[in-house]
Amino acid sequence: MEKRWVEHSIQDLETVNLLSEELNIDEILAQMLVARGIKTFEQAKLFFRPSLDDLHDPFLMNGMEEAVSRIQRAIKNQEHILIYGDYDVDGTTSVALTYSFFKDLYPHLTYYIPDRYVEGYGISTQGIDYAAHHGISLIIALDCGIKSIDKVEYAKEKGIDFIICDHHLPGDEIPDAVAVLDPKRKDCNYPYKELSGCGLGFKLIQAFASRNDIPQEKVLKYLDLVVVSIASDIVPITGENRILAHYGLKKLNSEPCNGLKALIELSGKADDFTITDIVFSIGPRINAAGRIDDAKQAVKLLIASSTQLAEDAGFIINLKNSERKEFDNNITEQALNMILNSPEMEKRKSTVVYHETWHKGVIGIVASRLTEKYYRPTIVLTQSNGHIAGSARSVLGYDLYEALCECSDLLEQFGGHKYAAGLTMKPENLPAFIHKFEEVVSATITDDMLMQVIEAEKCIDLKDITPKFFRILKQFAPFGPQNMAPVFISRNVYSYGYGSIVGNNHLKMSVRQKDSQVFDCIAFGHGDFLEQINRGIPFDICYTIEENVWKDKRSIQLNIKGIKTY
Repeated sequence: MEKRWVEHSIQDLETVNLLSEELNIDEILAQMLVARGIKTFEQAKLFFRPSLDDLHDPFLMNGMEEAVSRIQRAIKNQEHILIYGDYDVDGTTSVALTYSFFKDLYPHLTYYIPDRYVEGYGISTQGIDYAAHHGISLIIALDCGIKSIDKVEYAKEKGIDFIICDHHLPGDEIPDAVAVLDPKRKDCNYPYKELSGCGLGFKLIQAFASRNDIPQEKVLKYLDLVVVSIASDIVPITGENRILAHYGLKKLNSEPCNGLKALIELSGKADDFTITDIVFSIGPRINAAGRIDDAKQAVKLLIASSTQLAEDAGFIINLKNSERKEFDNNITEQALNMILNSPEMEKRKSTVVYHETWHKGVIGIVASRLTEKYYRPTIVLTQSNGHIAGSARSVLGYDLYEALCECSDLLEQFGGHKYAAGLTMKPENLPAFIHKFEEVVSATITDDMLMQVIEAEKCIDLKDITPKFFRILKQFAPFGPQNMAPVFISRNVYSYGYGSIVGNNHLKMSVRQKDSQVFDCIAFGHGDFLEQINRGIPFDICYTIEENVWKDKRSIQLNIKGIKTY
């Protein structure tokens, strides 16, 4: 599928020039900083040299004082505490971090993860009943709970207090808990709003440690769990998240906890884990536990006190991940065949596919794959508890949630945001829903939205890629939302020698331009361009710049994202 290349334009050239002089860096790099909102020497210093000293005081968060006081009272009175979290990566890392920290200080502690298929997302009645049955009087909920008004009331009736640590957008009413930590609360003045659920757990233990003279090292040891949550939950890597991610990656690459060490070994990658490596290698394995079986297995892995326990738990989780991959591949293949065998479906501006036997735990992944393939709003549906349940994914710029609002009369429940959502409906409503959803999407989506976009920083010459340029470029990492790995465009490049096909239609080649040096390139999925680039005619490329390591030899490599021939 052809993709549009969009180049960033910076109007404030005066600031770019000034920053370039002050920092003694290339104007291209200065422009990239300005595009990221960095306009002064001091801001650049904070960006390039993240410091733990710049983490915000956790007591700036509304409710933190009450949360710490309630935990102190629980410990003093020997109360039983339950750490409760969601079943995804953010939820399980949150629980592992908070449980491990307090377990070192206090014995009367347990954890709980709801069953994805029986209890569903968030705080459940079953979870509260479990707490009541086990004599628990305080629940610390992580990565969920901000809209659990009725569940918090139910717990109160049973003599159970709640501390809620959630990073999702609150509704009009805040639960009547002992403390509700959520930077997105309208009445919360905490300076940074984009923490992950595990990041909030980190702020809670940071606050407790400072109030109780616990050494900072006892808190910082959990930064590897925090960076896994930041990467997997796709929160912006800006501000405080950038600091936590920077130091979290250092911890992950030097001294990971037993559980993460086991997952790293299972991944087959030796070192230099990046945000991208977490997203594609560690995150899916942790998620697989909750998708296929029981997310408590993930917590068990992440709190493992010995290498042997971690390896045993990691082995089970890896098996679940293999099952998840098999379900994912089979369902994706079936869904693609449905579309290919239906001329009507191929012509639509939306995709809705349904099969009653598809595994509910992977339909979100399948929806993402179909969106990549056809690049249009996509919903994958299956049967669940007598209803039809589904996961929806959107394309850049299109508000999927608004489209579902237009179809709400045909839905039992739906929730989510602009780009991803979940929904349930009665089986008899399915044909009408498919028709209505396509009608709404067709009327509201533009042709531009239906063409995938590659956002590039700037058009540069290959000779601009000097060792100094690359050395500074690497310091823009860690990359992620709102600080993506920079994509560049270079025009009129030539193949140096002959390209070749490697693996599954991947193009391996070398390129040069005018007086530039020769750069090795890899272009995944671009094997169809081999004949054209081997003709010796000029072509344009857009690419990221990365370091290739082969037998201890390091070299700059271009990772090609798009090719345009003349």
